[in-house]
Amino acid sequence: MHRYSTLFTAQDVRDFLSTEKKIQEAVEWCRKTGVTRVFIESFRDAYQAERENLLQAKKVFQNNGFQVSGCVTTTRVGKVSTGWNLISCYTDIATQKHLQEIFEYTASIFDEIMIDDFLFTDCSCPECDEARKKGMVIIGDEKYPVQGEAWRDYRCELMFRLSDDRILKPVRRINPKAKVIIKYPQWYEMFQDRGYDVKRETEIFDMIWVGTETRNYNDARWGGVVQYAAYFIMRWLGEIGGEKCGGGWFDPYGTTEETYVEQARQTILGGARESLLFCYGSLREGARATGPENVSALRRNMPELLEVAVNVRKRKPIGVNAYKPPNSHPGRESRVFDFVGMLGIPLVPCHEFPKKARAAFFSFHSLEDPGLTMNLEKLVAQGAPVIITDGLADMVRGKVKLDLQNVEILSVNGNPKSLLDMPEKEINHIRNKVLKPFGVEFEAPTWTGLYIYHDGSWVIENFRDEPVSVVLNGRRIRIEPRDWLYEWK
Repeated sequence: MHRYSTLFTAQDVRDFLSTEKKIQEAVEWCRKTGVTRVFIESFRDAYQAERENLLQAKKVFQNNGFQVSGCVTTTRVGKVSTGWNLISCYTDIATQKHLQEIFEYTASIFDEIMIDDFLFTDCSCPECDEARKKGMVIIGDEKYPVQGEAWRDYRCELMFRLSDDRILKPVRRINPKAKVIIKYPQWYEMFQDRGYDVKRETEIFDMIWVGTETRNYNDARWGGVVQYAAYFIMRWLGEIGGEKCGGGWFDPYGTTEETYVEQARQTILGGARESLLFCYGSLREGARATGPENVSALRRNMPELLEVAVNVRKRKPIGVNAYKPPNSHPGRESRVFDFVGMLGIPLVPCHEFPKKARAAFFSFHSLEDPGLTMNLEKLVAQGAPVIITDGLADMVRGKVKLDLQNVEILSVNGNPKSLLDMPEKEINHIRNKVLKPFGVEFEAPTWTGLYIYHDGSWVIENFRDEPVSVVLNGRRIRIEPRDWLYEWK
């Protein structure tokens, strides 16, 4: 059963959970919104919530039947990064100690702790640069060698060791029952550059969560990410984390009611077991967003969302294996997976080479895999229909046979968003070539999402502001603006 949760930031704890009356108001809001779990945050932006307030809020919510967990947002902790001023320099030992103190404090109150998606570093101060050049991460009195000289090598090793030595071990020492969740941001292309090594970090944390915030594509401040991105990252990290992958997390910033609900849909289609609505203060008051309106829209759609969630969890998604190795660089094809998904090509993300794929999509990211050319040559020789971006094709031409009937070269031209301008006829040709092994034919324009399952069930979502007419296996289907249709077998 899918469930909904929300977060009270440390500032929300101060502003909305400091009296019995305010806590009861929050309880009622959660009930009306279908929320059954709350995350109560101890630290954010250099502010630590009072223990008395945290304990009282925890007690009242538990007494009202809610599951209660803690949260920490690692912003403005100690020495400031030379990059983003919210972020810290974790090479600095005093900052490491402060981070540990925050988590020890939180573990003394909660048995489960979520870490919001700021557990990274982009600092390149002289201290960090010297440590990088020496190839050594120092955490307290411990020294760890770094394999590689690039910033990504140093930062990934630093954040991995910091997570283990300054977060996980101290938390478990203070509270042996405590579980720690790392929430990964939605900007998956930059993970390795800022120290998120999702393979190794997922192995040591108890659970992972996924940022599925997509917002309005054309919003001046928050835009640029298409809706399918939420589905792709949810499935990709879910494939890496398996049962450790708990849920998706989205917010109201830069959204309309329609795009807010689209985030909820994509999170569920992505296989999340839970959806976290960030955050109570913004959703209740809407100072920086259309919070109250979004909540009203979500409440109206909640019964349908829960029904779809039940059906999605029962079924295995099938489609075109989309290969993105962990820590892979996009070259000039950043977020190409998201845009390909907006062409109505159902992707099945994977982090290991899909040797048994019935159909597959490969981009520049695949070059992270040292065995790529050998495995790709074998897959192509087996006759599986394959789409290869022009950026990758330029790198493997002469090593892999590309002039075969089952190989399609996708013209990205270093500008993935240009795929949204592809003519429908061209999209239909490419799409139906890779859908043939699944016995599916689909005709549709861009800004259409297709999701297919092993038993013949399907979901089609229209991300346009006008109706769209599509053809699925000879059946013409009309979908209203910003709506979806589905059929469960």
